Amino acid sequence: MIDAGLPVAMASDFNPGSSPSGNMQFILSMGCIKYRMLPEEAINAITINGAYAMGLEEELGSIAVGKTANIFITKEIPSLEYMPYYYGANKVEKVILRGKVV
Repeated sequence: MIDAGLPVAMASDFNPGSSPSGNMQFILSMGCIKYRMLPEEAINAITINGAYAMGLEEELGSIAVGKTANIFITKEIPSLEYMPYYYGANKVEKVILRGKVV
């Protein structure tokens, strides 16, 4: 689908019956490991493409002036490629929702 130019979105259903995990780091890893997405493709799938799938791309999904500041800061990592392949460890150091540290 990506090769055909289609935007792919990935998310966690976070449903206790069928998907009891809301861990987006795990979803990112699954995109790369299970579906053989490149790290950049998987990050786009869980951010901007996910927001687009919900009709929220004007407000969420990327860092831009006028968008809601929902971001996370990672612990120091050697590269972007590190994120999906170093699964099982929490790489998030700080979470900012609506511009406030939580």
